[in-house]
Amino acid sequence: MQDSATILEHLKRSGWVPDPIDVIFLAAGEYNENHLVRDSAGREFVFRINHGSQLGLDNQIEYEFNVLRAVAPSGVTPRPFFFTPDPVGIGGGALLMEYLPGKHLDYYRDRETAADIFSRIHSLPPSDDLIIQANPVLDIANECRGLLLRYPDHHLIQERKKLLDYHDEILLLGNNTAGIFDDETLCIVNTEVNSHNFLIGEGSSYLVDWEKAVVSYRYQDLAHFIAPTTTLWKSDYRYSEEEKLLFLKRYREELGLSAPLEEIREKTRILERTILLRGLSWCFMACYEYAAGRVLGNHDTFKKIRFYMNEIDWFLDLPGRMT
Repeated sequence: MQDSATILEHLKRSGWVPDPIDVIFLAAGEYNENHLVRDSAGREFVFRINHGSQLGLDNQIEYEFNVLRAVAPSGVTPRPFFFTPDPVGIGGGALLMEYLPGKHLDYYRDRETAADIFSRIHSLPPSDDLIIQANPVLDIANECRGLLLRYPDHHLIQERKKLLDYHDEILLLGNNTAGIFDDETLCIVNTEVNSHNFLIGEGSSYLVDWEKAVVSYRYQDLAHFIAPTTTLWKSDYRYSEEEKLLFLKRYREELGLSAPLEEIREKTRILERTILLRGLSWCFMACYEYAAGRVLGNHDTFKKIRFYMNEIDWFLDLPGRMT
């Protein structure tokens, strides 16, 4: 982790925060670390340091800055202020953004709040600065194949075979449903909507962590949110089919969509099956990196990764119950 003194020095030298008085470590994910900054006027910011890119980008921090700028009009995301791809003395790009208060999302209690947040973000126009996934099923499947084949000497041989077989099922699903989203409009989607990326407050709530956002169809986020690989990541909660429909119903009402609820559910189901592959493929890849001594690591994350790999047969049996 970056030391506070170096961050304070950068903030003063760059003029981002002319009079910072305190820097406190907040949290680290798999590819970023976040620090709370306070200045002499009592204002609070988040200083974010990037250490890698899930999208394979050389300009990851600039990309995330552009994403935050594009979704800022929603009023439910942190406002970005500054970024630099190469801050002196700091390993990785850096970004300064708004600090937002709130607690992590509770899947049972905050389901409707999440639907409201998604409706505000998905109503924004897409940005030309972002990656476009116009064929999300095949685009995600292609990404997953890369994750599964990244480390040829991976010790989980049987797990890779099972995931590659499921990858072939998703390719078939993509081909069989080609054109199903043709009547939909593209929008900005977050694609990483686990409970810890929401901040739920008394008056306002937010969706944060926009490092992997793309332009695609709303169903990526809707499916990510209800998929078991997402809800089980930071909790032990799984949505029932009835709860999934209630979530989608609320979302549909908030946006005033004319499409029948059954159609929205079917399109979400297609992406839900696809995102199951993505979640398991990432865990497969990350299991290798953790075993090799990952730079940014988390004990609880590694524990959950191993759980997903140990229960891979259970997860892969779920698509048969999504019909």
